[in-house]
Amino acid sequence: MSTLKKIIIDGIEVEVDAAMTIIQAAEIAGIEIPRFCYHERLSIAGNCRMCLVEVVGGPPKPAASCAMQVRDLRPGPNGEPAVVKTNSPMVKKAREGVMEFLLINHPLDCPICDQGGECDLQDQAMAYGVDFSRYREPKRASEDLNLGPLVETKMTRCISCTRCVRFTTEVAGITQMGQTGRGEDSEITSYLNETLASNLQGNIIDLCPVGALTSKPYAFTARPWELTKTESIDVMDALCSNIRIDTKGREVMRIVPRNHDGVNEEWLSDKSRFVWDGLRRQRLDTPYIRENGRLRKAGWGEALAAAAAAMKGKRVTGLIGDLVPVEAAYSLKALVSVLGGTVECRVDGAKLPAGNRSGYVGTAMIEDIDAAQSILLVGTDPRNEAPVLNARIRKAWARGASVAVVGPAADLTYDYDHLGTDRQALTALLAEAQGKGPDGKAALVILGQGALTEADGAAVLAEVMALCEATGAKLLVLHTAAGRVGAMDLGCTTDGGIKAATEGAEVIYNLGADEVEIAPGAFVIYQGSHGDRGAHRADIILPGAAYTEENGLFVNTEGRPQLALRAGFAPGEAKENWAILRALSAEIGSTLAWDSLAQLRQSLLSAHPHLGAIDNVPANGWKALPRAQLGNAAFRVAVKDFYLTNPIARASSLMGELSALAAARVQTPLAAE
Repeated sequence: MSTLKKIIIDGIEVEVDAAMTIIQAAEIAGIEIPRFCYHERLSIAGNCRMCLVEVVGGPPKPAASCAMQVRDLRPGPNGEPAVVKTNSPMVKKAREGVMEFLLINHPLDCPICDQGGECDLQDQAMAYGVDFSRYREPKRASEDLNLGPLVETKMTRCISCTRCVRFTTEVAGITQMGQTGRGEDSEITSYLNETLASNLQGNIIDLCPVGALTSKPYAFTARPWELTKTESIDVMDALCSNIRIDTKGREVMRIVPRNHDGVNEEWLSDKSRFVWDGLRRQRLDTPYIRENGRLRKAGWGEALAAAAAAMKGKRVTGLIGDLVPVEAAYSLKALVSVLGGTVECRVDGAKLPAGNRSGYVGTAMIEDIDAAQSILLVGTDPRNEAPVLNARIRKAWARGASVAVVGPAADLTYDYDHLGTDRQALTALLAEAQGKGPDGKAALVILGQGALTEADGAAVLAEVMALCEATGAKLLVLHTAAGRVGAMDLGCTTDGGIKAATEGAEVIYNLGADEVEIAPGAFVIYQGSHGDRGAHRADIILPGAAYTEENGLFVNTEGRPQLALRAGFAPGEAKENWAILRALSAEIGSTLAWDSLAQLRQSLLSAHPHLGAIDNVPANGWKALPRAQLGNAAFRVAVKDFYLTNPIARASSLMGELSALAAARVQTPLAAE
């Protein structure tokens, strides 16, 4: 039970939860207290002492504001609120002393340090440092760690804030980093010089307040003040994390997370953070037409005319890929519908129910994980399908939530009850729940795509929905494709799924669907950004923009519409995806009813108004499916290789290296003969 308490900070009176620390109360009052070791989402270490404040009436020495709670502050003589000063002479002198000690062994690397321009130590030294040093002894040096191909280390710069250690242990759930030694001999190190085995390790780059941990792929390629910063949405998984894309000229130089408490908090998966080198490789930058079995370059006019001629009077099927924004899917559906064809977005064969949002999205929000007391994972490995969401499950587990798994056993970074691997385990769980009924706990079921892509996927979904009804649990369908929910909202489905859509099709318009194998026979028009599987099968190639090169709407796995903004321009003659379809419709003679993205969105929102509620999760009416006969097979996971799930990732040399390292880690070492 929280109690409120009044406190006066620098003359500003605020009423806060008594369990808050002084540094948190100061933020509510709008006062910033400098810090190095303190971080809102990590445990309190209290070891940098930069956040010292003066507590009036307290001990005659400064107190660490990150470690002292408001409830421990003594009121005034007549019961007045406790008084705290954050900028008194005592505080200034104490912080200057702390800064002097921090800089004793710090190297003078600022001109060549890759953290320069966005370094917390640099900023605080401007405020509390002096222009000379009284230290005359030899400076300490530390050996650099090899943490892998993502994180560059310069450990002599380390100030032992332990943020990296706390993040890897508490959030990422690995135990390879720690601190050894005491005093001058203390240093951050890795266990037996191991590289980090986590797909969230890049976050320690953001957390490090100095230049000890920096981005190895980005190092020395640009300075912060040279970059153009664009707020956008990540599409490497269906969580659709909020990101900032930093560009220099036409090239993406790095991708970093933006804070969004409802989606990704302030974390980002390594694939989302480092995939940007894949945006430069294997790009389609001009149209191609296949003649005599070989692709040749063509102009836009010739390619569109050839595509229009191929589509007229034929049975056309449109396939929508995993990274397609809502506007492009809407345009393709409108174009193919005019020609009397069908469109399908469930290219992996998932048995998602058309028109039933509670069946293909669920009823839960990502934030509901935080308050859940019991979590059931069915046919999913969230550590590989959505690493940031998996960290959120770990946080709930650390707070006391129980986690159970029906499906393959995997290292999820937290303990769980493994109830079984097959359908029988799910049926037994439902039978037990129907006998007991809801237990009053906040329960959540997370259903993965691996459970829905088998022949009995619809029956599995019905069984899970019946389990939710019996236990009172909320349902979250965890998708693996960022474009899937938006395309489902538009009704881009065919009765019978992908098999029915492609069987007998004379022309297949492949909009970025590189994860599907198209049988010989059909004429294939491929529109996409990379020369991947889809382009190899194509008879006509129309080069489109990647997710960083066009404005687009994406709906994440919980059903939240979010806007991705253009950070740069597509290479060569590649165009925005909706614009290509608009130009093709004119060539066919059935011109789509919009000439701009604004007009397209106006038409889109008039047909689907909920997509206009940007960053809001609409409530989905519950519509249970009729139960059917389940098969006997064991559940499988949808993502077999976390680093190579889409064309952009497969074009990235860094993702290929990480995939090889991950494969080497799971191989059983052989004993020497």
